[in-house]
Amino acid sequence: MSEPGSRVRAAQAEPLRRSWGPTLRWRFNRLLCMSPAELPYRAARLIAAHVESIAPRRRSIPSPDRGPWATRWVHAPEGIDAAPYVAAADRIVAGELEVFGVSCANGGAPPRWNCDPKTGTQAPLTAGKLLNYRDRRLVGDIKYLWEVNRHLHLVTLAQGYALTREPQYLGVLKEHLDSWIRACPQGLGPNWCSALEAAIRLINWSIAWQLSGGAAAPFFAGSGGAEFRRLWLDSVYEHARFIHGYFSRHSSANNHLIGEAAGLYIAGLTWPCWPTVRDWRQVAQQILEREALLQSSTDGANLEQAVCYQQFVLDFLLLALLAGRSAGERFSASYEQRLAAMLAFLASIMDAGGNVPMIGDADDGAVTRLAQSPDFSTYRSLLASGAILFGSGELKAKAGKLDDKTRWLFGSRAGELFRRVEEPRARAPLRRAFPGGGYYILGCDFETAEEIRLVADAGPLGYRSIAAHGHADALAFTLSLGGLEFLIDPGTYAYHGGGEWRAYFRGTAAHNTLRIDGVDQSQAGGDFMWVKQARARCDTWESSDAADAFEGWHDGYLRLSDPVLHRRRITLDKRARRVLIEDRLQMSGAHDVELFLHCDERCTLEAVPAGFAIRRAQWTLVAELPRHRDAVAQLHRGSLQPLCGWVSRRYDERQPSPTIVWRARLEGDALLRTELMCRSDYPAQS
Repeated sequence: MSEPGSRVRAAQAEPLRRSWGPTLRWRFNRLLCMSPAELPYRAARLIAAHVESIAPRRRSIPSPDRGPWATRWVHAPEGIDAAPYVAAADRIVAGELEVFGVSCANGGAPPRWNCDPKTGTQAPLTAGKLLNYRDRRLVGDIKYLWEVNRHLHLVTLAQGYALTREPQYLGVLKEHLDSWIRACPQGLGPNWCSALEAAIRLINWSIAWQLSGGAAAPFFAGSGGAEFRRLWLDSVYEHARFIHGYFSRHSSANNHLIGEAAGLYIAGLTWPCWPTVRDWRQVAQQILEREALLQSSTDGANLEQAVCYQQFVLDFLLLALLAGRSAGERFSASYEQRLAAMLAFLASIMDAGGNVPMIGDADDGAVTRLAQSPDFSTYRSLLASGAILFGSGELKAKAGKLDDKTRWLFGSRAGELFRRVEEPRARAPLRRAFPGGGYYILGCDFETAEEIRLVADAGPLGYRSIAAHGHADALAFTLSLGGLEFLIDPGTYAYHGGGEWRAYFRGTAAHNTLRIDGVDQSQAGGDFMWVKQARARCDTWESSDAADAFEGWHDGYLRLSDPVLHRRRITLDKRARRVLIEDRLQMSGAHDVELFLHCDERCTLEAVPAGFAIRRAQWTLVAELPRHRDAVAQLHRGSLQPLCGWVSRRYDERQPSPTIVWRARLEGDALLRTELMCRSDYPAQS
């Protein structure tokens, strides 16, 4: 490999000057979120990165002292329908590759690995750890660029080969890998910015390695194959060294650290060819054991307060566990118990239709892609895998069926193992109160066509000092009827450089709660940072055959010149099938108060006395809004001025959805009462 130093010194100065200027405010806010111990750590890392870019050290790659193991933790399932896998692999062979609906086609050649396929921006091959990947002028939309470089599609090619033994799939896999290694020299460019991205790439390389035949794969035959094998193993070592050297630490030690450790651990199992990698594997396992407990509550809720990241983290933890078991390595009982609790949390918040609330950030990121079914649900797949792992009938019942991803992970015995798990006779959430995460489930007639399921949120804003993936959603709730979503969390839509859209979707106005004086409950300091964070608590949680009741508060508006304390009580009368929401505001002066109710995009709304009738299928949710002489209620759908009435079901996609906004100018302490009647026999208004 050529020496990178000369290229870096010649090319990096101007892009760095262009990209770092606009981020001074972000950097100041980021410093405010750091602990005293983190400041010298960050300074030392920055200095080291600059020194390395100016005078790069020669980093030799040691010769392997043993060959790769024959360990297999992914298996081609017997009896699986090969057609969707072959079709997907054929599209890649034909040069058809997409990320988030955007084509990465490059005239039949491998993708341009350092180019954002969305904007066409070519990122510079400068020192990766100094490259400002937040600057869209420099790298485009980094989410798109990174996604194709995770190499999920290499797994698809390997699956095509494993199911058909057609050599063309291995030929394209080899071509893509070879071109990536040559186009992305170690330490340079956008693909060496993030240890997490390197870790995800290693996980997919491990799966592709296994399904291609491991060390005996046909593309390793002959002198050319031996050279390709050396090239690949060298890059594996460089990835492992990079991850070990750049673990996310301090305030950044969130899901990234778990993903980094999982990638390094799995790499160490797949390619234990060097003593250092074997040592790093042990370090990685220790991190996984520790962080699985730190980053989730004892009741199983992910402390980043983001449901999408709960499944993301679960995938890392699950794959590491299965990979370790295949090699005879065990994780602790506490690790496995925490995985079981995290799965139970997902099962509990999932409604009868398989929907989970889109609480917190979501970027549609996947660790790997083993299923090609158009109706594949990553959440139900995790529950199916958990049912087998822990013999849980409750998880099996919520999963509904054995999915293809679980078949690839558990091999030929997956069907038998799944059938052995007995489902419970009574169907109810595994748990309904999650004080560690701050979530509470009100409802009745669970897992039936008459189900009412309401998820209330009184949890922290997010994890650690930056709360990167949390939304300003204290005391918000979601509501589904009969497995159909009615009142929703509208999702995320945008990440890096999302501007007003990023601010809207994670702001208070995009959640079913109150906003005071037009400002969010918490104050953002960047796209993934909150500098003033609302605290929320639950004071009351009660459940009986007749009613469920939740009461909580948050202090986000105590920072106003005239402080406001928001308390909310939600009561479900199960016999009347009525939800009563009582919002109490403790304040002295006058404030503008807004109440938001975000409806599923498939709902239709019509005005009724005192509110709106929200209809979907056979159900009607009659919303009676607070009564106040000066109040105004409006219905927004796809509004741009102001931003309101949107939902995002997938990253970078949005569509209009009906949103009710109630507004009033209130002075002094106030009580607002909102009633929601759940009806299946409500007549249409003439």
